[in-house]
Amino acid sequence: MKSTSGEHYVAFDHIRAIALFLVFEWHFMHGNGHPVPLQGSPFWGPLVLIDEGHVGVALFMTLSGYLFAKLLHNKESINYRLFLRNRVLRLFPLLILVMVLSAVLKAFQGEEYVVVLTLLTFIEGFILPTWPNGGWSITTELHFYILLPILRALKERSSLFLLLLIALAFGIRTLFFSIQGEVQSIAYWTILGRIDQFVLGILGFYWSGFFKKNHVLIAFISAFFLSIYYWFNVNGGFSMLEGYPSHSSIWIWLPTAEGITFAALIAWYETSFTHQQGILSNTLSTIGEYSYSLYLFHYFFVFDVAKYIDKHLLDISDFYVALPISIIVFLAMVPIGMLSMKFIEAPFLRYRKPYYKTPKSFQR
Repeated sequence: MKSTSGEHYVAFDHIRAIALFLVFEWHFMHGNGHPVPLQGSPFWGPLVLIDEGHVGVALFMTLSGYLFAKLLHNKESINYRLFLRNRVLRLFPLLILVMVLSAVLKAFQGEEYVVVLTLLTFIEGFILPTWPNGGWSITTELHFYILLPILRALKERSSLFLLLLIALAFGIRTLFFSIQGEVQSIAYWTILGRIDQFVLGILGFYWSGFFKKNHVLIAFISAFFLSIYYWFNVNGGFSMLEGYPSHSSIWIWLPTAEGITFAALIAWYETSFTHQQGILSNTLSTIGEYSYSLYLFHYFFVFDVAKYIDKHLLDISDFYVALPISIIVFLAMVPIGMLSMKFIEAPFLRYRKPYYKTPKSFQR
């Protein structure tokens, strides 16, 4: 996906595709608690992350921090008004369409006052994570965009200020847990939990040289993180077998652990490989390019498709049976993303404008 300036980073499209796949798997397997029981747990390894695919949201958000740090690095005269305008042109046309479609479906189902409720939800979504079809994460992204000038100013002074910001967010979550007895509701859904991932993504870019071709370190970080998630999964995962919201204190520090791991992996993957064209690379790039539309649209059918397959075609209550079936369904979504990009998103992307200048010392 090309940025406003025409820059295109294939590695980021690959990562977007992986993040989308994780989220899709989570909904296909565990949407509304079926067809795969939440108590089930794969053996230790990457499959644990697929079984807990909500972690894909953390990957998306860490990537956002990394990407915008890269885009704004060594740039001057940044016009944040144009920056926000570009983000609105990128995100809102499709989001509004999805909200309209959701309202139409509710109207057909007999719900009353759909137009008024949809309008109120749209307004409320700028503050609270209420937008449908995963749109709650866009609310958190918008809060990150608003904070971006402050984060950039803090980074220019010292990386220590960003680390202190993470410590502050950690402290707020700890306080919230001590008062409410749970912290998942703000750690997962709001900027109070996700700020760690955005900030660590920013730091991941600036410290990317440390991870370049440092395969041993990345293997150690990955193994440690997979061990955490294996324990997390065995003990009930997202709901910790206690229902939602989880009363486990793990949600105080889990966003930070996700941010550290994904920032390191993104930096390593981007700087250590050439990302040449090939069947796998091109497929991932295509999915990554369409990831935003596929993320929003898959909510319309993923739960019903999984339920239909499990009830009428094949018992997919076993994780290892559901996985290959879900991959087929996932790939079948790609044409939807292509149509969305061509007819809904691309027409608005043409109106984006450059929002920064590059210092002459960095121009070629």
